[in-house]
Amino acid sequence: MLRTQIQITEDQARKLKEISLSRNESVASLVRNAIDRFLVTGKTNRAAQYRQALSLAGKYETEKPDIAVNHDRYLEEAFES
Repeated sequence: MLRTQIQITEDQARKLKEISLSRNESVASLVRNAIDRFLVTGKTNRAAQYRQALSLAGKYETEKPDIAVNHDRYLEEAFES
């Protein structure tokens, strides 16, 4: 096995530790299993993707009040310039 170092959020670390204790399994083993599942399916965790997308909602402001409806038009105009 190779040793590697990763950075995770405090929330991720806390949740991993809770799962580790409840399953009597090391955090390293949980991470390896999650990596194996990802490599087999090639898919990320949908719930995590939704959380990430929602964390960006409302984060940025625009002068265009209809950007949610006409985003394709604005994108096309931006690429033309």
